[in-house]
Amino acid sequence: MATTERPVYYEVDDRPPVVQSVFFGLQHLLACFGATVLVPILVGINPLYAIFSAGVGTLVYLIVTKFKVPNFVGSSFAFIAPAVLVLGQYGPGYLAGGAVVSGMFYCLIAALIYFAGPNWIHRILPPVVIGPVVAVIGLALAGTAINMASTGVDGDYSIHALIIAAITLLVTIAANYSKIPFVSSISIIIGLGGGYLVTFLLGFVSPSFKFISFEVIKNAPAINLPTFVVPEFNLAIIVTFAIVSLATICEHIGHTIVTGNIVGRDYVKDPGLHRTITGDGLATAFAGLTGSVCNTTYGESLGVLSTTRVYSVFVFIFAGIIAILLSLFGKFGAFLQALPTPVLGGVCILLYGSIAVNGLKQLVVNKIDFDDKRNLIIASIIFILGVGGSRIAFPIGGFVFELGAIAVSALVGIVLNLVIPHE
Repeated sequence: MATTERPVYYEVDDRPPVVQSVFFGLQHLLACFGATVLVPILVGINPLYAIFSAGVGTLVYLIVTKFKVPNFVGSSFAFIAPAVLVLGQYGPGYLAGGAVVSGMFYCLIAALIYFAGPNWIHRILPPVVIGPVVAVIGLALAGTAINMASTGVDGDYSIHALIIAAITLLVTIAANYSKIPFVSSISIIIGLGGGYLVTFLLGFVSPSFKFISFEVIKNAPAINLPTFVVPEFNLAIIVTFAIVSLATICEHIGHTIVTGNIVGRDYVKDPGLHRTITGDGLATAFAGLTGSVCNTTYGESLGVLSTTRVYSVFVFIFAGIIAILLSLFGKFGAFLQALPTPVLGGVCILLYGSIAVNGLKQLVVNKIDFDDKRNLIIASIIFILGVGGSRIAFPIGGFVFELGAIAVSALVGIVLNLVIPHE
């Protein structure tokens, strides 16, 4: 049976026209914007600091990876709990120190990977492990997307929010099916823009649709200059941030492998995991120095790559530059911050689903045989641990170290793959 392969609009090394690149870059920033600003809000930090560090961090990541790996770098959810505790008990200097330690730990692991060579990665992360883990990254976010799509301003279920999310999703799908290549390639930004406009107009029809608050724009400064923090260090914080970094490094490796699968390149070998992990680590260390939270590569960006088929790294240069400009001009950043949550939820349904499907695609492409009980056991346990919300938590020096569902499922999958015999 014949299959039709969707066209790739721009390959990794292509350079789209500048105007198009601006739209493509803004599209990635918008897809990652909600999570990037939510983390610092939960921690108690000015979100504009996070936008600035995300922009600079993305450019640093691109430089270190020799402009070969398309991905956006933004705030990491994994560090929320320790960041809140450190900020409350010790202050911003020690939070900066924790981020710097995390970044240096990334670089240490990158050096070990460089000297050990890349072949061991394929041994501990074969398709039967990496496929389900990548799928879990998307599926574990399913609840977040649905909550965003169906929650009102009061925090309760809202059919009006669901209507806005559905309209946003339909606009995104319609744009993705457009016969005009450029329109199809910016379907995410069209969906977000369409959802924003519809929400604004419906707000005049009924107060139940008033999801846009311009107070954040009113209160935002016109000019927001970045701040820099002198890092301070504490042994308990160092140990905690280093251990949490192990989990985020596992997630980063998954992101890197699936990025390569989407664009058709082996990033484990070229430019190498040692470069991608170093880039991520340096972005994290820089974020700490600017008073922000730790950074990480973003699954949302993978969803955009898969949906739009625009793989150009050139686009991410613009994404980083736009993020920096938005952080400096507070009113513009606040305008995006006012983007209604149901609108983001509508788009995230598609983006997170795309990540999950790309994980399942690895199982199909690599012809994983689930009649083989070894494969069945490994994949089954990864899926249940990841989707079921498993976690490991224990106290360390006054802090609670926690591994989330994605990290737990990945680590268990790696162990099972190493210990379960092939025969």
